[in-house]
Amino acid sequence: MKAAIIIPARYASTRLPGKPLLSRTGKPLIQHVYENAAKVKDASSVLVATDDQRIFDAVADFGGAAVMTSDTHETGSARIAEAAEKIDADIIVNLQGDEPEIEPGYIDRLIALQAKTGAFASTLACPFPADATAGSGSPEDPSAVKAILGAKIADDAYWARYFTRHQAVWPRDEAERIIQPQDYYLHIGVYAFSKASLMEFAAAPAGALEKIERLEQLRILERGGEIALELIPHAAPGIDTPEDYEAFVRRVGKGAA
Repeated sequence: MKAAIIIPARYASTRLPGKPLLSRTGKPLIQHVYENAAKVKDASSVLVATDDQRIFDAVADFGGAAVMTSDTHETGSARIAEAAEKIDADIIVNLQGDEPEIEPGYIDRLIALQAKTGAFASTLACPFPADATAGSGSPEDPSAVKAILGAKIADDAYWARYFTRHQAVWPRDEAERIIQPQDYYLHIGVYAFSKASLMEFAAAPAGALEKIERLEQLRILERGGEIALELIPHAAPGIDTPEDYEAFVRRVGKGAA
């Protein structure tokens, strides 16, 4: 099956304005994401979908492919759905524009899972580190979305039963302290859809649980769709804050990206 990666990118960001164009590494962040995505063996093409001319021009400058989309989209999924309409592909991967370090092989595994299961969508998750007991990036952190696993599909693949910002299911001691953070699964926000399911998803209204949790993927489960989930060993750090970007610049300086 033919797969394409679409990277939604917008200039506005509450915590890090102009994020795709930050270039202290010598190249804009969107270029790092694009070049990493181009290493995915099972993807026939990579495309940036943006509503900002500056991002479009930056992608063109480094020789990448980009398309301008409407500036009225409220979600990245709606943006990539518009871009996907003119793409010849069976599977569309939604890769966020602030994820420059996801292992390309993991995206290959995601594409394979979607092709194998024919699920409405497929995604990734990993165990929390054993020392992630408090603070940012721990199971207690509402921004660290937890995936609840259902029935097993294959060795490292499961059906997803729920996603939440809260601590569930909760391995804890008598004092309500987390005792096994690695028994939580951190959701990694990259998705593979069939082209038809992407269009259906983007056109559907938000559901009640989606509005409560502010998690777009719950729209699929609320509507009776199935999400297949590939469990990988660890998550690459995304770029959400100035501190995240500073750490990324240091890793690039050491030859990590």
